Amino acid sequence: MNAQSVEDLPSAIDRALDGRSILILPRTRDAAITEVAHSQWTGSGRAPALVLFTSGSTGTAKAVALSAEALTTSARATERFLAGPGDWLLSLPINHIAGFQVELRARLAGREPIRTTSATFTAEAFADEAEHLFSHSGHRPTYTSQVPTQLHRILANERATLAATKFDAMLLGGSAISPVLLERAAGRGLHIVRTYGMSETAGGCVYNGVPFDGVEITITESSTINLRGHVVADSYVEITAEGHITPVDTPGLTTDDDGARTMHTSDLGRIDEGVLTVLGRSDDIIVSGGTNVSPHALETGLLPTWQHHGIAEVLVTWVPDEEWGKLLVALVRIDDQVPKAVADSMGSPHDFARCLDGLAHGMHEQLLPRLVFPVAEIPRRSIGKPDRQAAARLAAKLAETKIHGAPTSEYPNE
Repeated sequence: MNAQSVEDLPSAIDRALDGRSILILPRTRDAAITEVAHSQWTGSGRAPALVLFTSGSTGTAKAVALSAEALTTSARATERFLAGPGDWLLSLPINHIAGFQVELRARLAGREPIRTTSATFTAEAFADEAEHLFSHSGHRPTYTSQVPTQLHRILANERATLAATKFDAMLLGGSAISPVLLERAAGRGLHIVRTYGMSETAGGCVYNGVPFDGVEITITESSTINLRGHVVADSYVEITAEGHITPVDTPGLTTDDDGARTMHTSDLGRIDEGVLTVLGRSDDIIVSGGTNVSPHALETGLLPTWQHHGIAEVLVTWVPDEEWGKLLVALVRIDDQVPKAVADSMGSPHDFARCLDGLAHGMHEQLLPRLVFPVAEIPRRSIGKPDRQAAARLAAKLAETKIHGAPTSEYPNE
């Protein structure tokens, strides 16, 4: 087993794609990438080119085995959707599929990406790195891949925003995207491409709601999304203490008799005239007072209005409650410009909720957050996805320390 530095990754990618080794990405961004021999594969089918771990947004991270076919099919489909092979700026962690795909696309395009050297993403570092990329790209298209939190920071910085306008395309995914964020980006002239996918589909396989050629989307009777095609992973795997890689059967990943693979996601969605809309995760549903509530639907429904009143980001979670079972809570990151009426209500989580819930957001027929807590940062995992488990823990702590014994059910359903 050999450890690989990021600088050695391009040649290691070549070996993995050629079937000479297997790359294993680490669970954390600071750990080493490893390269192992095919003899470590114990499955009966083809050995994978890449093993990586999911973000663990629904619990324990799973190890996913991706073939060279899945990886290159995805990378080439991205080139076809965009303006062809180009130069890339890498601002995402390499241990996640979105970051690895930037490395792979750059490798297939013949040039290494410009890699961020900052441990934490900053708008100023992004601007510096983008300028470095543009100075070497010549007439080649330029691309980058971001998560919404990074785009928020870019748009808050004039120099970074100007740099972002020069990219031929900015892929944006990893978590729910606020319509207002997209409007702001479009208003500044950024070329945003919304992506949907996951580790099990070799990254994004649906761009701006439209699947790649060869990717088939099915909405099940329970409204969850199935993705079928060559980009889908071969299997989940276990890695033993001896380093052996063993496939694991699971209903989440299935293979048809003809060899076609399907990822059965927990994401809820609908298709309108061939365009996919993702509505959140079925396993994120919060049952409050006997009513099923999608936090994703609340977030995307409330934020377009709330952002005009000083709320930059929102994450909906819950706290235990005797009356409701689970009481809806919103964690919000405050913008620089907050109207006085909103600022005056922030002293009480109940008053803050009443103030924001009373805005003209058009969602009065739905259950709304009963408590709102300002936070410095929305809890997220390393790739930028909301960390809903951490959010629930944080909400419980804030409710305990800030409400001082006031019953959380005093705000009745209106």
